[in-house]
Amino acid sequence: MQDIIQDVILKLQDFVLNNNMFLSLFVGVFIIVLESIVPILPLALFIALNMIVFGNLFGFIISWIATIIGCSLSFFIFRKGVSKWLYKNIDNKPKTKKLMNIVSNISFSKLVIIMAIPFTPAFSINIGAGLSKMSYKKFLLAALIAKISIVYFWGFIGTTFVESITDVTVLVKLFILLIVAFILSKIVINKFDVD
Repeated sequence: MQDIIQDVILKLQDFVLNNNMFLSLFVGVFIIVLESIVPILPLALFIALNMIVFGNLFGFIISWIATIIGCSLSFFIFRKGVSKWLYKNIDNKPKTKKLMNIVSNISFSKLVIIMAIPFTPAFSINIGAGLSKMSYKKFLLAALIAKISIVYFWGFIGTTFVESITDVTVLVKLFILLIVAFILSKIVINKFDVD
């Protein structure tokens, strides 16, 4: 199995080296953007592949930007496509209306933390934010901060999930990233008046 994985990685690296760099970048970005819209695809695998093929730093940047683009597309698909219909039909559904109010009014710090946890289903956050009355500015700033830890986790750690969970140093690094994300969210709240 390890030989098969190594062979796939070598072929991908060969593809990047022997083809137009823009095509390679497009493929690297496209697979992650697609995952943001089609959540059954394995984000961890795509981020890990980007980091293996393009290198840790460049693969990280590509994956982070692509994740932000994908989350934004998902947000706008539901904001423009479904949101108006939802609000026309929730007047007689108090539970749905209450849930939409909770999502719309979630604090910036809580949103960042929820988005920064690797096991939170990002697609549901994108949908909820898109359907709610949350501002895109708040959603985007939270995603910019939170997706750093997601890409780090799935890129550097997520390649072998079982090993990363049993490695205490990885869990400590993730915890530190969550604290940094929380602190950054507080700074952004003060600087950009998001809440």
